[in-house]
Amino acid sequence: MSVPHAVEVPDQIPKERYYDPDFYALEAEQLWSRVWQMACRLEEIPGVGDFVEYEILDQSVIVVRTSETAVAAYQNSCRHRGVKVVQGRGTLKSGFTCPFHGWCYGLDGKNTFVSKKKSFSEHNLVAGEIDLVPVRCELWGACAWINLSDESPALRSCIEPFATILDAWKFEAMRTEWWEAFRLPVNWKLAQEAFLEQYHVIETHPELVIPKRFAPKDAATFDPEVFIDAELHYLHVMSEGMGGMVHANDVAVAEGQRTITLSKDPTEAMASWHHSLNEAVVAWHTARGAVIPNLNELAAQGIGETMYYAFPHYFVLPMYSSASSYRFRPLGPEETLMEIWSLTRYPQGQEPGPPQPPEPRTFDDERIPPQPPPDIDKQARHQPGQDKKGVG
Repeated sequence: MSVPHAVEVPDQIPKERYYDPDFYALEAEQLWSRVWQMACRLEEIPGVGDFVEYEILDQSVIVVRTSETAVAAYQNSCRHRGVKVVQGRGTLKSGFTCPFHGWCYGLDGKNTFVSKKKSFSEHNLVAGEIDLVPVRCELWGACAWINLSDESPALRSCIEPFATILDAWKFEAMRTEWWEAFRLPVNWKLAQEAFLEQYHVIETHPELVIPKRFAPKDAATFDPEVFIDAELHYLHVMSEGMGGMVHANDVAVAEGQRTITLSKDPTEAMASWHHSLNEAVVAWHTARGAVIPNLNELAAQGIGETMYYAFPHYFVLPMYSSASSYRFRPLGPEETLMEIWSLTRYPQGQEPGPPQPPEPRTFDDERIPPQPPPDIDKQARHQPGQDKKGVG
């Protein structure tokens, strides 16, 4: 977990305060105004002039591509009367134009035009004071990150070791296959908690508990073929349940490993299976021209885990070639916007175009991939009964 140095986070927030409106206002002032936030994926703004409006609570920020290699961010507020200069996303042909009185700004945020300029006193039009207010913006992991504070440390120092680990995964080479969004009837902190631990899996996701995947108490009863069947069953369930965390391409590669010969010693067999599958996945994607790390090297370095988190709201869950990615944002004291990206690797030069932004669905929408709903359902049940008796 990566926590920004500029923000003091208590070891444990009393859960009865999760839904306190006063505490919610305090978070807006002391947390969200001071932390780095993933504002958009760079593939959302591939061309110069492409922009995205990023909203967090009552703040609106414009993220715009200013050149092939540069991205900038500004407060989405005209310096005349505070009207939003853009909404949603789109492409600017000649900079920003306020829809109220027509004030104009370049991609660099500088004011380029004031209608009926002579009607203003000179002291109201001082150069530099009527430009869009810049917002700190840094790039990492094929994403643009913003910070509303000028005093917070640089992005990378706030999201380590998350950044270095995912650099080793070559995370920046992944692209969006699909993107969904859901409104959850819970506080944003509670919404995230379900995805920060695996303690809930046995009870909440029994379909993932496949005993034959694990070494038996009596090693003499271990059957390599049964183990392989169990592993393949697990990969199919993960692929179908998460809609891409284990990509169908990787499941197909794993099926091609079904007939390999494994030791009858469970420890040796499991190690050999995972090593062989990693090699096969890397070979398949490399052969088609995709950028992918050496998965066995990641495992040897101890960074082959399947969940990494950048405080306060961004998750990456990599497995084999692909990953799921989550972003959480509060919509109110008891409502959260959860977004899920399914990310994968494409042959260089064959990456898809900009992803289509989703229309947020309700948390019980039947089109949600099968695995998240049980987590969300438990959160929805938990919220009304939240009290002071919890132990963790």
